[in-house]
Amino acid sequence: MHKFGMVALIGPPNAGKSTLMNQYLGQKVAIVSPRPQTTRNRISGILTNDDAQIVFLDTPGIHQLRGKMNRFLLESAWNALAGSDVVVVLLDAALYAAKPHLMDKELKPLVKPVNESGRPVLIAVNKVDRVKDKPTMLPVMARASELWPEAEFVPISALRGQGTDELLSRVLEKVPEGPPMFPEDQISTAPVRFMAAEIIREKLFYSLRQELPYTTAVEIEVWDEESRKDMVLVNAVIYTAQKNHKGMIIGKQGSNLKKIGTEARKEIAELLDCKVHLELWVKVRSGWTEDPGFLRAMGLGE
Repeated sequence: MHKFGMVALIGPPNAGKSTLMNQYLGQKVAIVSPRPQTTRNRISGILTNDDAQIVFLDTPGIHQLRGKMNRFLLESAWNALAGSDVVVVLLDAALYAAKPHLMDKELKPLVKPVNESGRPVLIAVNKVDRVKDKPTMLPVMARASELWPEAEFVPISALRGQGTDELLSRVLEKVPEGPPMFPEDQISTAPVRFMAAEIIREKLFYSLRQELPYTTAVEIEVWDEESRKDMVLVNAVIYTAQKNHKGMIIGKQGSNLKKIGTEARKEIAELLDCKVHLELWVKVRSGWTEDPGFLRAMGLGE
């Protein structure tokens, strides 16, 4: 008996969805950062073993913010929910144990769609390693049980791998039988160009720790594997919504852009297992977060 299934990872921003998927795959497929709303697209990670193949669908964080880009992010998450066989909802136990009043507010947009999905639901109570006073988690678990009375609960630390084997066992119990759909060595359905753009965007997050990264986007303009032997030439554009942000991204005498490029190039080279020549440009595109055509061109809402 072989199993195959699609598993949607759903939750509020910064709940640890990307970290969990990367933990299962043993390498980074989705970018992570300490800031919420890092994931903008539905990103798949493929876990294959002898008896099963699981496609994890990492999704943008569910929130109640307005604006066209935020609507596109929610669209991506709901599409993943609709296309899944099993739903794993991630909750930030450390946050809710310390600030119980945030729990209902953050989870409100999730409750009805998940309950009405008709899919088996697992609640991954994440970041338990950061909760020093364990009894403070009891109200969190109790409230989550009220919101999803049919769900099963598994305490985990996605970052440290605690409880993740138990969670995976529960997932495997619930996915349907079926043959593998992807080669055993494939770990994602995301094109390498997309993954390269995400790597660059991650370096932006770590380099620019204010709100600026939310008004930036990365597009690969040139991907050339033919011109240079054993080297891929990559030209990427960093779009920013405001003119005064361009200088912040570039930095004094180009120092920040150079740092972003150096770090991104190393990681893209590891991804491709070959040398990479990366060139970055910064362009101002006012109002791109409210431009549906541009958002679709960037793959948001997929």
